[in-house]
Amino acid sequence: MGWAEGLRPILRWLPAALILLAAPAAVAAPQRVVSMNLCTDQLAMLLAAPDQLVAISRLTRDPRMSPLAERAQALPLHHSSAEEIHLLRPDLVIAGQFTPGPVLEMLRRLGHRVEARPPANSIADIRTEITAMGNLLGREAQAAALLADFDRQLAELRDGRDRGRAALYYANGFTSGRETLAGDILAAAGYRNIADDFGITGTAALPVEQLVLAGPELLVTGATWPGHSRSEAILDHPALAHAVPRHVEVADRDWVCGTPFVLRAIRALQAPDAAQLTPPRPEPPRSAR
Repeated sequence: MGWAEGLRPILRWLPAALILLAAPAAVAAPQRVVSMNLCTDQLAMLLAAPDQLVAISRLTRDPRMSPLAERAQALPLHHSSAEEIHLLRPDLVIAGQFTPGPVLEMLRRLGHRVEARPPANSIADIRTEITAMGNLLGREAQAAALLADFDRQLAELRDGRDRGRAALYYANGFTSGRETLAGDILAAAGYRNIADDFGITGTAALPVEQLVLAGPELLVTGATWPGHSRSEAILDHPALAHAVPRHVEVADRDWVCGTPFVLRAIRALQAPDAAQLTPPRPEPPRSAR
């Protein structure tokens, strides 16, 4: 057999070998993940493999802020210092976009991989973040399943009904427009946002007089916190109690983060009977004014 005949088997397999050599090596899933943000904590907890998430931030154990507070009791906490997180030996640190920059920079200088995720400003952003978290954790299949379930439930809730005009109202007299997560949740529930009347698309102050004159049929607020807060006093304004027929409080934990738990906020807004709606706040007694 000549030398050319001897090369034929090699040439036959050469293209496949070249493809294998050119293909990028598969990136191993991180084994020790630390999350530094209330919202990334929740998505990581929904998708991480057992023992993959080695520490989360303390707010995730607060039932007022986190729908996963009970599950979070089983996970170690950190206090967001670079030194503490470095000692945990993470191979991935997931932070929020507004996590203090010096902490993240120090972690990077110490050789840790750090990924800072932006907050969700819409329901579409939630879908993006579910997929992104799955990719970061090497849990793509789990993220696809979570996303499919989220989309299915969301499609069921978007029933096409017009439930009227509503106002989002918070401490210090702020409201949210359609280009915010709260505004998108309101729209998904079937309400028209009075912020559109004033050209408000983000989060901005809305005087109580303008809110009352706009005549919303529903006033939506976050849950009030214990104690006395001058910033929340505006929510007790007697004009709101008399002018707005219905008032609902949506638990902060259900819509403060862009997670699948916003479905619970949409359901609360769609509550067909008064069982899930709180009446307008009564006018406070004169002694309390």
